[in-house]
Amino acid sequence: MNTRFPARPLVAIGFAMQFGWVFVVAAACSKGAGDTKSATERAGSEAEMAATPGMAGDTPRGIVFSAAQVQHGRVAWEPVAMGNAPTAATVPGQLVANEDRTARLGAPAAGRVISVRVRPGDNVSSGSTLVTLASPEAAAAQSDVSKASAEMSSRQAQATYAHAARTRAERLLVLKAIPQQDVEKAIADDELAKAALIQAEAELRRARSTAAQLGAGSATATGEIALRSPFSGVVLARTAVPGSVVDAGAPLVVVTDPTTLWLQVDAPEQLAALFRRGGRLRFVVPSMPADTFDARVDAVGAGLDPETRTLSIRATVPNAQARLKASMLATVLVEGAATTTAALIPEDAVQMVDSVPSVFIATPDGKGGARFTVRPVTVGSRAAGKVAVIRGLSPGDIVVTQGAFAIRAQLQKGDMPDMEM
Repeated sequence: MNTRFPARPLVAIGFAMQFGWVFVVAAACSKGAGDTKSATERAGSEAEMAATPGMAGDTPRGIVFSAAQVQHGRVAWEPVAMGNAPTAATVPGQLVANEDRTARLGAPAAGRVISVRVRPGDNVSSGSTLVTLASPEAAAAQSDVSKASAEMSSRQAQATYAHAARTRAERLLVLKAIPQQDVEKAIADDELAKAALIQAEAELRRARSTAAQLGAGSATATGEIALRSPFSGVVLARTAVPGSVVDAGAPLVVVTDPTTLWLQVDAPEQLAALFRRGGRLRFVVPSMPADTFDARVDAVGAGLDPETRTLSIRATVPNAQARLKASMLATVLVEGAATTTAALIPEDAVQMVDSVPSVFIATPDGKGGARFTVRPVTVGSRAAGKVAVIRGLSPGDIVVTQGAFAIRAQLQKGDMPDMEM
């Protein structure tokens, strides 16, 4: 007996295997086409970016401007001009509060802090209350003022009565109505009353002075001390905490006048001769690297620090707009008497790129456009709108003299990463 197997399952399996191979081949072809398409799109995008002005990628810190962009940004360039400039050196410095216009208020007596009405950075006016304390010494001082005032009133009444009695006795003596002894007694009583009044007045002045030094000038014996600002300014620091108990002399509030600051410099021994009283200093701070500030030297140390071999210099900095803050670090530029050859370019030609002073070297394309390359430089002295570049430029370099800010803005715009949505 011959056994036959059904043919349909075998046919189905054959079709399934053929269909599976076809599916795999189709998927592979589809993937290859997708990769080819993606590569083509990327190549086209890169080519388009390379052709777009300002998006060239062959130079990491360069940018290309078309003729239209150059005209719109008012960009101009010219060859470097060499000239003589004073030798200059840079030294570190620091801005501090002007101690001549800074009040460090402490507790005049031991007591408890009742209230603190200011915070660091608050503007205060002259005479405004900053901190209020309650002190037993202030209460005793106020009590002494009250007692001395009452004593003076009593002595003043006695002096008035004694003077009137003396005048009456002298008049009766002329009329021979009283003996000479009564008149002499009236004169003595008058003199004693005057002396007692003078003593009472002195005691009252002492009590009032003590109360004023403690800030306890009120008439009631509440024991409160009010610390007031001696001038208009800004609260630089505050260590007073409501409810805390403080000792006499404990620091509570620091108030300073920010319209002037001090610039402190520790100059190396080899640069000590460059500093003199009344001399002018220029400096920059990290928070505003594009701005240059001026200072006038008002104090030069009498000798070098034996450990650091540096000369202490102090200069006064005008700060009417309060742009500068105390404790800022500064880079100070000091000019010497000798001269050196340097590239002289407009101050606006130097821009801060990645916090480094830099210029843009132009490579014109002959069609009104140009490629601009960033070049870090070291700057020296400044005068009449020109800055001396002592390192980074050579004769023949073509430097952007106008519109450098527009180039920097476009460069930074191109460096910004794209945001994924």
